[in-house]
Amino acid sequence: MIDPPREGVKEAVKTCKKAGIKTVMITGDHIATAKAIAKDLNILGKYDKAITGQELDMIPQKKLEEEISNYSVFARVTPEHKVRIVKAWQEAGAVVAMTGDGINDSPALKNADIGIAMGKNGTDVAKNASDMILTDDNFVTIVKAVKQGRNIYDNIRKAIHFLIATNIGEIVTIFMGLILGFKSPLLAIQLLWVNLVTDSLPAIAIGLEPPEKDIMNRKPISKNKGIFSDGLWNKIIIEGIMIGMLTLIAFSIGNKYYGIEVGRTMAFIAIGMLELVHSFNIKSEQSIFKTGILENKFLIGSFILGVFVQTIVVIVPTFAEIFKLVPLNNIQWIITIIISILPIPIMELQKKVNELKFGKIIYTEKQKI
Repeated sequence: MIDPPREGVKEAVKTCKKAGIKTVMITGDHIATAKAIAKDLNILGKYDKAITGQELDMIPQKKLEEEISNYSVFARVTPEHKVRIVKAWQEAGAVVAMTGDGINDSPALKNADIGIAMGKNGTDVAKNASDMILTDDNFVTIVKAVKQGRNIYDNIRKAIHFLIATNIGEIVTIFMGLILGFKSPLLAIQLLWVNLVTDSLPAIAIGLEPPEKDIMNRKPISKNKGIFSDGLWNKIIIEGIMIGMLTLIAFSIGNKYYGIEVGRTMAFIAIGMLELVHSFNIKSEQSIFKTGILENKFLIGSFILGVFVQTIVVIVPTFAEIFKLVPLNNIQWIITIIISILPIPIMELQKKVNELKFGKIIYTEKQKI
């Protein structure tokens, strides 16, 4: 007699392997039954071991912690065994998610990093001991939640990346302009406008970025890693300097050949456009020519709206007077636009350098997780 696995579970386990997540079966069933199901689901691999609770009693906790990664199936276990297994994985440095539905699962659910109780058939004790409740009692849903969790983390990181880089760009513009002996490239009211429109709208849109195609083919991020790990600070500083220097180039050209007001207008348009264009570079660590730019309709909308309002402020006399701007001729517009799109080729080069320097780990089915 056997309780067959649910539809989609085999594919979900396969996805977990690709994502660097080890799936472990802990059951009260006979070990022969457990092994048969685990092999069918590819939980029990060629080099993995299965063990019973009785055998587990013979292994000291220290030794279990050292060898825990070798085991994929635990059969005929008690609540105490489940807690030992959870703690062994934690001591091995893993982040442990534990599922359960009965009263006897509650100690392990409590001790796990993420306790997941069954919503349909789970007891109230298990639900109270858990961190999450799975409303459909389906393992596939957990894998979908992992994907969403990774996407949320990515988007928070991208939004912080964008906001700090663009703010550094604004600081560089003012600070370097003063050091080089220019009059202030941007006025206070112009900086406030840039912060309100070309900073805020793309940052919100980046926070709504859909998951990248390879998001479940990546190695899990260590819990000890900070949000600025893997060279993010270096990228932020380089990109901030890039935005600031390109803005100063636009200001310098306008100031030298057409006067201070034209220079400030070109700088104002350039920094706004540079930030809007740069928001597409933040979408992914990969080239935007590989990932595409049309998946996030919110980012497209923020770009169109940002360009529209930035242009309106310059060409409508009432707004232009408030922001101390002047109309530009065709040549001045062309120069400003060319400078504004330069972050694309510059960032494509930086992404290639980062890929070579830091690498990218992709898990495949043949690898032992």
